[in-house]
Amino acid sequence: MNALFAAHALLPTGWASDVLLRWDDAGTLQCVEAGVAPEAGTPRAIGVLVPGLPNLHSHAFQRAFAGLTEYRGAAQDSFWTWRDLMYRFAGRISPDALEDIASHLYVEMLAAGYTSVCEFHYVHDDPAGQPYANPAEMSLRLVAAARRAGIGLTMLPVLYQHSGFGAKAPRDDQRRFIGSVDGLLRILETLREKGVRCGVAPHSLRAVAAPALQELLAGLERIDATAPVHIHIAEQIQEVEDCLAWSGQRPVQWLLDHAQVDARWCLVHATHLDDRERQAAAKRGAVVGLCPSTEANLGDGVFDAVAWHGSWGIGSDSHASVDAAEELRLLEYTQRLAKRQRNVLADATRPDVAEALWQSAVAGGAQAAARPIAGLAPGQQADFVVLGDRLLEGLTPAQQLSSHVFASQLRNTVQEVWVGGRCRVQNGRHPGAEAAAERFVAARRRLLTELE
Repeated sequence: MNALFAAHALLPTGWASDVLLRWDDAGTLQCVEAGVAPEAGTPRAIGVLVPGLPNLHSHAFQRAFAGLTEYRGAAQDSFWTWRDLMYRFAGRISPDALEDIASHLYVEMLAAGYTSVCEFHYVHDDPAGQPYANPAEMSLRLVAAARRAGIGLTMLPVLYQHSGFGAKAPRDDQRRFIGSVDGLLRILETLREKGVRCGVAPHSLRAVAAPALQELLAGLERIDATAPVHIHIAEQIQEVEDCLAWSGQRPVQWLLDHAQVDARWCLVHATHLDDRERQAAAKRGAVVGLCPSTEANLGDGVFDAVAWHGSWGIGSDSHASVDAAEELRLLEYTQRLAKRQRNVLADATRPDVAEALWQSAVAGGAQAAARPIAGLAPGQQADFVVLGDRLLEGLTPAQQLSSHVFASQLRNTVQEVWVGGRCRVQNGRHPGAEAAAERFVAARRRLLTELE
């Protein structure tokens, strides 16, 4: 049995002192006991212990062009003009480049306090739009990257068939994404044979028509009725307007009426919901996937987190930022700007904002990942983060977490990151960081050269 003693740890019930954690060789917590004295020789955490955060939405390849689209290319730049630039990168990326980019990204995620990731992956085919000899080639490169970095993974191969509502023909620059339901389910089966936790992702209502959506969900039910389902939904006002023009319904309204949405579903970027949609989606138990840094970068709008009374988690999506604390900070700050109030996402039961944000993101992220990563409790995976910094000295555990979320922009307070009971980041550094960075830079340089 493996063990670690922490003077202070954030448990699902709140902060606790003198906490002993024990886990088995599979990395599953067997005992989490507070108020105990450690046995002689038990390792001690060097700082306060908090559960690792799941990253519930990632497009790994997009890290390669983060920061390279910040110039005005149209009279009014938007998500849609950004997407055109993104497609140029997607059209060129090779399996080797994808693995190198993702390996570095996953190392970055670990160093930033993420302990697992849901990879929403849609670049399946070769640049000509033809399947690789192994149709799961690109997905397996992401699996290899995650295993090299040591981050937990839920793979979400994406079904993408159309360029717009009403089954519009796909654009030429979408050719690498386009596939059949049967083809996607075969990729899913290949991943499962490799021991990968999987779900599926109908990309969006504009990219997957109703018959294919039903076929995909029926196929998933036969393979694994517990698997998660993620979908982009209501990210842009234009998307809502186009859905209304096509169906007479808003996107989430249409989805709730035409699919058995339940707690397995993650509604990614559910930015633009009306009251009826919010109430109905929360009642069904769906989790909302929020990506504040990407949603801000793309000008999506502000999700009304105050009006949402359901589960939510965070993701870094396009990876304009790879910082778990920053996503939580941005989520709270956007609510403050919209409501013109402070300390918005807290309540009487959890008045400390950082704690309320962290606990909610852990629970919602675990639900979206469909893995036992819901915090420091028996039966969950031993995923946790140790915070420590000289400037945190003299603060209570709650104040240290609050400082990490709201006042650590210019320093790294993440000292250690453990995944499945294995220390992946020590003294703020991942042992594979330097080699991963070199491969990332080389891969990006080749991509940029090809795009000139």
